[in-house]
Amino acid sequence: MSDERTPLLEFRDINTHYGAVHILKDVNLAIYPGELVCLLGGNASGKSTTLKTLLGMVMPTTGQVVLDGEVVTDQPTSYRVERGITMVPENRRLFKRLSVLENLELGAYLRNDKDGIAEDLERIYSMFPRVKERLSQKSGTLSGGEQQMVAMGRALMARPRVLLMDEPSMGLAPALVQTNFELIQQIHESGVAIFMVEQNANMALSIADRGWVLQTGRVVLDDTADALLANPDLRASYLGDAATH
Repeated sequence: MSDERTPLLEFRDINTHYGAVHILKDVNLAIYPGELVCLLGGNASGKSTTLKTLLGMVMPTTGQVVLDGEVVTDQPTSYRVERGITMVPENRRLFKRLSVLENLELGAYLRNDKDGIAEDLERIYSMFPRVKERLSQKSGTLSGGEQQMVAMGRALMARPRVLLMDEPSMGLAPALVQTNFELIQQIHESGVAIFMVEQNANMALSIADRGWVLQTGRVVLDDTADALLANPDLRASYLGDAATH
């Protein structure tokens, strides 16, 4: 990736602690406009902490979080969302008693451009026809795959410049995982940068531009998706029979 462009989202020498426990250790990451980048790693490797630190839910002990050239390390989550970061959380986390439409509208809560919101709703209906069919339904009554579509639609209603995704295939029936990744690819092709934490390394790397591997809080591999797919160490650790664990 060319260094001439400004990264859209960046970690500079990030260290994060939970009390005395050192979680992220000198992590440097850069996501460029329009890229799809995945973060791989086992349990307790620091993947979720990486997302929370990017969003401002966890403050790093040292280092900088930089959004489009601006240091936002001390800025709250709401400021970062206004500046273009949105997340599709693990297990969707919809408001289950609200309708599908109400959940989608909540994604635009920081916006006041009614015409733009209406246009984006139509765009989401064309991207996820199943969602349009269920607008008045309570979101808690939807299948896992349908809830994932609503969660992605809700995030897109914020008009993100970079979309964070936390384990998007978790809890989905195997038959739906492929469809889910096709939808993620479709979002990526629309021009939104995506940073995805995912256990299913094969599927994630099959649609990603680049990837990082995190191990006990350190980035141990950083390469193109094709190179990581071909990497024997990665294959042994993440792409064998245990790729989804």
